[in-house]
Amino acid sequence: MPRAIVLDATDNVATLLDPGSAGDACVLQGEASGEVTLLQDVPFGHKVCIAATAQSAQIVKYGEIIGRASQALQVGEHTHLHNVESARGRGDLGKR
Repeated sequence: MPRAIVLDATDNVATLLDPGSAGDACVLQGEASGEVTLLQDVPFGHKVCIAATAQSAQIVKYGEIIGRASQALQVGEHTHLHNVESARGRGDLGKR
């Protein structure tokens, strides 16, 4: 069973500590507990959405805004470059 870490209570994504496959129950550890069912395969070190997130909403990892959702995200969805617009290096997206 894959595991994912949540380091801040405001995070809406978790980082996988193990690779996971679609349909796996992924155990959340850290500042969140419980499980999410992975909707796609998610490689080690990648993010999974742990709270339904609207298009253009902020993506928060480790308590920091890392980008905005380029589409609506479901709980358990692989969250990466294909559905997140980066806030790094952009002063207009990094503000709460």
